[in-house]
Amino acid sequence: MLKTVTSLLFVCLLSINSFAQQPNKPNASEIYESIEKLNFLGSVLYVAAHPDDENTRLISYMANHVKARTAYLSLTRGDGGQNLIGPEIRELLGVIRTQELLAARRTDGGEQRFTRANDFGYSKHPDETLAIWNKEEVLSDVVLAIRQFKPDIIINRFNHRTPGTTHGHHTSSAMLSFEAFDLAGDKAAYPNQTQQYGTWQPKREFYNTSWWAYGSREKFKAADKTNLLSFDVGEYYPNSGLSNNEIAALSRSQHKSQGFGNTGTRGKQIEYIELIKGDLPKDKSNVFDGIDTSWNRVKAGKAIGNILEKVQSNFNFTNPSASIPELVKAFSLIQNIENEHWKTIKTKEIKAIIEACSGLYLEAAASESFSSLNNKIQLNIEAINRSDSNIELLSITKSDDGKTIAKNINLTNNSSQKSKQDFYVSTEDKYSVPYWLEEKGTLGMYKVKNKNWIGLPETLRTATVQFNLNIEGTPISFTKPVIYKTNDPVKGEVYKPFEIIPEASARITEKVIIFENDTQKEIPVVVKAGRDNLEGSIALNYPKDWSVFPKQQKINIEYKGQEQVVIFTVIPPKNQSEGTLTPKVTIGSKVYTKELIEINYDHIPFQTVLLPSESKIVRLDIKKRGENIAYIEGAGDVVPESLKQIGYNVVTINPEDITTKNLSKFDAVVVGIRAYNTVAALNFKQDILFDFVASGGNMIVQYNTSHRLKVDNLAPYNLKLSRDRVTDEFADVTFVNPNHEVLNSPNKITQNDFKGWTQERGLYFPKEWASEFSPILSMHDKGETPKTGSLLIAKHGKGHYIYTGLSFFREFPAGVSGAYRLFANMLSIGKKDIANDSGLKN
Repeated sequence: MLKTVTSLLFVCLLSINSFAQQPNKPNASEIYESIEKLNFLGSVLYVAAHPDDENTRLISYMANHVKARTAYLSLTRGDGGQNLIGPEIRELLGVIRTQELLAARRTDGGEQRFTRANDFGYSKHPDETLAIWNKEEVLSDVVLAIRQFKPDIIINRFNHRTPGTTHGHHTSSAMLSFEAFDLAGDKAAYPNQTQQYGTWQPKREFYNTSWWAYGSREKFKAADKTNLLSFDVGEYYPNSGLSNNEIAALSRSQHKSQGFGNTGTRGKQIEYIELIKGDLPKDKSNVFDGIDTSWNRVKAGKAIGNILEKVQSNFNFTNPSASIPELVKAFSLIQNIENEHWKTIKTKEIKAIIEACSGLYLEAAASESFSSLNNKIQLNIEAINRSDSNIELLSITKSDDGKTIAKNINLTNNSSQKSKQDFYVSTEDKYSVPYWLEEKGTLGMYKVKNKNWIGLPETLRTATVQFNLNIEGTPISFTKPVIYKTNDPVKGEVYKPFEIIPEASARITEKVIIFENDTQKEIPVVVKAGRDNLEGSIALNYPKDWSVFPKQQKINIEYKGQEQVVIFTVIPPKNQSEGTLTPKVTIGSKVYTKELIEINYDHIPFQTVLLPSESKIVRLDIKKRGENIAYIEGAGDVVPESLKQIGYNVVTINPEDITTKNLSKFDAVVVGIRAYNTVAALNFKQDILFDFVASGGNMIVQYNTSHRLKVDNLAPYNLKLSRDRVTDEFADVTFVNPNHEVLNSPNKITQNDFKGWTQERGLYFPKEWASEFSPILSMHDKGETPKTGSLLIAKHGKGHYIYTGLSFFREFPAGVSGAYRLFANMLSIGKKDIANDSGLKN
């Protein structure tokens, strides 16, 4: 019985959570497609490593053409990637990419799952990947996903047989999936799972191959295709007016933080999958051949199938509610089937169809967008039936106290029933923040305390209202999360999740604070109130050799949502030192040390994240030359803010403002990461920039990728990018040109300056360059040849052009002192007057 209840709870909670935003309002064509899916009892699980790895063409094809229940298992949340839309990296980027995956699945009709694996950055081999991940735990999560989802078919995005030929995460995802295929059906494997979810043996496993896996189209044409199945995924869907590939492109375009906007295509396109486990279908045009995907699959399912076939055949597109009596009969029969898995899945599906056919609108909207624990809010309850179906609202049940409030209201056609209810957010509720970030994990793994949450795409919403209805004589309940909605003068009706947050949180505005000398700084700390009348105190934890004044300050905030800024004086030691500042807010007997971070982009739901509130403080022994820096934004980083920290005057300059006159006031120009991949206008400004260098300025270009370059010439001399990178942040660094000015002035660079680097040394190093360039550093990952393209410097006229693939965009936010010292030398090269504290222009 425990297995049944837990499995049912998992799917139901997942269902509740998936509708945390604007309510779904399907049209008649979409309702009909849902009925078609209701009549298909088969599942496909697609497996890969990261958000954006998934083949949305195949996912959409399986979900919308085959009508199979289709899910994507992404082993990671993409935390190690780059961010093209904002400054968020690491954990916060993982939150964004999680939501982008959910947006993609809402578009292509799939579902989404994860493991606890942390995307720690690029890996060159699965041996490295699985050494940093906890292989056994990630494997158990893959097995868990299979046992919960119970797929008939598994499709791997990557080839498990070719380690070392692609990202180590990619191959690892296929290797773990390949191993999990058999383990999922073995009751001796992870017995703690089998007690809850039982075992499951998928029928077949495939590798999503293509001609590129064979080296060329010619080789693929000549290859033995005995174990290959093919599908034309270019299907056109008249009900939506879109081709399958147009839907897939819309889905892939949700990965905005990675710049994967995609143009839809039309016409025939073939996808191939290669059988790697299980039996080959006799009918190679049907991946489900030999698997009963009708209602006959479950005991007593034939009667249900007969009813639903009739519903599908007789569906009235102008009056979907005509199907409700038969749908309600089928719903009742589904409640009696013994197969708990399909009972849970199909109950969820048919309830959504009944709700859509009747035009039911059920909503519980909070009067406020957030609340802290131990607080009362008001709910605006609305229920409306927009059909002639016989529907009665019997009662509502709120999750705050579990009490059922009788209503006994007949919901007549198009007559809205509204009421107000108090809702108490108790101390037993959980903060509505990403569950995988609640506790500190490791480099390779997230820690999830509640084992029942492993694999869920996002945190379950605990504030809910259950609407208990009688529909055509049958009791049916619908559970809705409490939401918040408001009117935006531009966007109109805007839905947001109702958030439960701490009564107090604090943040230091700068995450890295650099002290370039022993002069004290005034550090603002922002305290945010999660409730009205917040009173308490705030202090800072700091390293022993530093000083902070005053030791403690009072907090008094009248209204929730308001902030109070307090100023602390931080005094650094005389010598180089580093540590962390941590705000500590005391309210009564409770102490709060976390920062509340808001992520707000139009393409994903509003997100709140709680992370430890701390800032790195660095007393840095640094000298610099020059003063004024022009910064050209690329894909987003915190380099401008970081340079300001060490005393530079940094001005962000737009491409249209790049003129000879405007640049004349600057000592150097710094080009942001991937600017030449994302800013097309720079192609028309390169000559002006090169002239700036020739006139005596310095130009520093940070990494770009060779794919989709938007400029004809990266540099004033020949320079070709490659995919060379050094992923080991501890890799030895050799000084190829130890006497070069950049390693000696104004700061003496030593091996100590390459200690403490994070995630990687650098990426996308040039592989070919003109003789005018001087390579400065050499480094390589284990077992590889030395790479000397990480830092290249060329004299051009009176100035210097510098190209670097070193990951300054990661090191600056981590407060790596050596990265600051080296970058200061790059800015200072060729300048004569040292401006230690004043930063005077030469």
